[in-house]
Amino acid sequence: MFRGMSDSNPPDTSAPTGQEGQWFGFRPVDPAAKSGLVRAVFDSVASKYDLMNDLMSGGIHRLWKDTLIDMVAPKAGMTLLDVAGGTGDIAFRFLNRGGGGVVVCDITESMVRVGRDRAIDRGILSGVDWVVGDAMRLPVAARTMDAYTIGFGLRNVTHIDEALAEARRVLKPGGRFFCLEFSHVVLPVLREIYDVYSFNVLPKLGRMVAGDEDSYRYLVESIRRFPEQNALVKRIEAAGFTSVRVRNLTGGIAAIHSGWRV
Repeated sequence: MFRGMSDSNPPDTSAPTGQEGQWFGFRPVDPAAKSGLVRAVFDSVASKYDLMNDLMSGGIHRLWKDTLIDMVAPKAGMTLLDVAGGTGDIAFRFLNRGGGGVVVCDITESMVRVGRDRAIDRGILSGVDWVVGDAMRLPVAARTMDAYTIGFGLRNVTHIDEALAEARRVLKPGGRFFCLEFSHVVLPVLREIYDVYSFNVLPKLGRMVAGDEDSYRYLVESIRRFPEQNALVKRIEAAGFTSVRVRNLTGGIAAIHSGWRV
C-alpha cells in the first residue's frame, strides 16, 4: 500500500532540485524503480482515466487543455510531439484546430491503447502516430518537431531535467515547448480548500470510480512534490529554452510553462 496523508494541511514536500527521482509521491524509492511504479499506476487507471479527470476537476481540465491549444496555435503542416499524451485529448484538439501530424508518446502501453481506440471511435484514422516511449529517452529524431507538449506528465518523470533536455533535442530551432501541469496554488484561501479536497476526497473518489484509492493518493502526493512555478521556470531555462513564461490557471491549481528552442 502507498503511504498517504490525511492531514488537510500537509507540510511543504517539494523535492529538492534534481531529487524527484528519489520519491514516489511521499514514499522514498530507488530511482531505478520509479518508472515501473508510474507505469503500474497508469495501467491500473487507464480505462477510467478520462472519466476520473472530469470528476476530479469538474470538467475544468478541458478548459485548461483548450487554453494550451490556444497557446500552441496549430497551423497546417505544423508537427507536434505530445508526451504523456496517452488518451489523445491534446492530440485531438491539435488536429481539430488545423494542426498537421501528431506523435503521441506515452510510457504506458495501456494508455496508448485507450488513445488509439478513442481515435478510431472518432474516425481519426490518420494524422496521429502512437508510440510507447519514455520522456527521458524519446524515440524521436532530433530537430524534427515544431512543438512539444506534455500534459500532466512531467511530475511523473524520474528525472525532470533529462526530460527537458530531450524536449529541446527533438524540437526544431524556433520550436515551442509547452508543459501543462498541476502546480502550486497561489491564493491562500483556495490553497486550504484545495488541500482538503485533494487529500481527503480524491483518493476516495478513485476508490469508488476506478477501484484504486492508492493510485489517486499517489497522484495527489506527486503534485505536492512537483517544483513550484518559478523553480520550474529556472529548470526550463537551464535546459536551454529562452523566453520562458508561466501562466497560472484557476489560481495556480494548474499552470502552463512555455519556452522557445533556439
